Amino acid sequence: MTEAKSQSYLRVGRATELASKKHRILYRTLEMLPGLTAWGTFLVLIIGSWLAPGFISILLIAFVSFWFLRTIYFSVLLYFGYQHTKQSLATDWGKHFKEVKLPNKNLPSLNSPDLLWHLIVIPTAHEPYPVLAQTLEAIEKTDFNKEQIMVVVGCEARFPDSAAEKQELITKNFAKSFGKLLITIHPDNVPGEIRGKSSNQSFAIKQALNQLVDPLKIPYEHIIVSVLDSDTRISPEYFNCLSYHYLSCAKPLRSSFQPIPVYTNNIWEAPIISRILAFSTTFWQMIQQARPENLVTYSSQALGLKPLVDIGFWQENVVSEDSRIFYQCHLNFDGDWRVIPLAITVSMDANVAPTLKETIINIYKQQRRWAYGAENIPYLLYGYFHNPRISFVEKFRHALAMIEGFHSWTTHSIVLLVVGWLPLWFGPKSFSLTLLSYNLPQIAGTFMRVAMIGIILTGYLSITLMPQKNRKLSRRDKISLLLQWILAPISILLSTIPAIDASTRLMFGKYMGFWVTPKNKTAPTEP
Repeated sequence: MTEAKSQSYLRVGRATELASKKHRILYRTLEMLPGLTAWGTFLVLIIGSWLAPGFISILLIAFVSFWFLRTIYFSVLLYFGYQHTKQSLATDWGKHFKEVKLPNKNLPSLNSPDLLWHLIVIPTAHEPYPVLAQTLEAIEKTDFNKEQIMVVVGCEARFPDSAAEKQELITKNFAKSFGKLLITIHPDNVPGEIRGKSSNQSFAIKQALNQLVDPLKIPYEHIIVSVLDSDTRISPEYFNCLSYHYLSCAKPLRSSFQPIPVYTNNIWEAPIISRILAFSTTFWQMIQQARPENLVTYSSQALGLKPLVDIGFWQENVVSEDSRIFYQCHLNFDGDWRVIPLAITVSMDANVAPTLKETIINIYKQQRRWAYGAENIPYLLYGYFHNPRISFVEKFRHALAMIEGFHSWTTHSIVLLVVGWLPLWFGPKSFSLTLLSYNLPQIAGTFMRVAMIGIILTGYLSITLMPQKNRKLSRRDKISLLLQWILAPISILLSTIPAIDASTRLMFGKYMGFWVTPKNKTAPTEP
């Protein structure tokens, strides 16, 4: 097995893990950055509205203008991303896969498609067996040769009853469905680990190497590793699409492969707020796929086994493992890493609990966990201090994109919500008599109304992505689905506030663990 690089900075999870006081202070300062920039923005705007309301008003008008243009830009990207996805879903990827020109100069030993294997890792905690069974059934229906598929289900020892049930039922129902099937039990309370997906799937794949891959003596370059959430359902063409891109891309051993998540497994049972956030996540991924230079791995994803072994697998001491693996590879391979957009969908569950209140609480916790991806900011910046082989331009581009992205997440929706009134609320009484104070709400309101075109577009696209419920959508269905986007600003706040929560916790060193989203099929009560 290839040894991972020995640089300790590649495995840092938190400032407290660093032995050097100097490095610990540096990393701790970087951990404070997301929270400081968010709260600093709010304080500057409030204090500035009091001391210099005219300047802040002009600044806010410029900000609204920027977001107006950005909304148009994102709407164009979303349209092209959606069209690309439609085209990809209509493509015969099996034909493309069989006709791909081999060998790829970066895969010289893989001179036939028949030599390619898929190793699928499915980490699971306490999710019900039926959820996992539907994921395995979807893999079972793939058009790819199932004899060349290894499936590894990673259970958790801390849920012994659930693990025992899954082990029994999966073995009983799927033992002959794939070339190889392995069920692992990740031990609990391992020193240096955080309970969660990352430590589970890292343990699972190490077991797969020892028990499946190495005994068969399959070259690591011939294996694509896919990580799927327990509720992820792939299409029959998914592995053909992934295989084609792996065999035909310029640098298969320096690339991750990213499908588009759609949260439609239970979307008809989800309340409006959950639907809007689910589709918003999908549309953001479509936008990112339209500009692959900014694309970072998210949720279900894939990469070659060889580079995964080279970096030492997923870090066991992080919460946001899905994006962290990108930055691990980026630093380990000196910036020579990219994400290849697949423009093919994988479907997952929207956040649904038995009641609306429980659903909102679960959405909050899920969004907070996602926003805790801000822990990658100190990891990346600290890594840049230790890796002089990555160019300054590359460092600046990635760092700026990440910092700006989390700053937008935590601040922009709140600023846009109150943009027309801040100087009036906090400014002196004399400012309220000026022409600028009168025009500021008018200008902000005009820009926001025009920007509604983006919401109209997302509403239309959400209709096209809704499953048909065994019938064609009626006009009433379509009108209802379009009107639900009126609540988009409220739903966005349900993403922004937990993002502020996550960054604030990181700022004060109140480190989070991995929260497992409950999988529940019971429909909540609509408001």
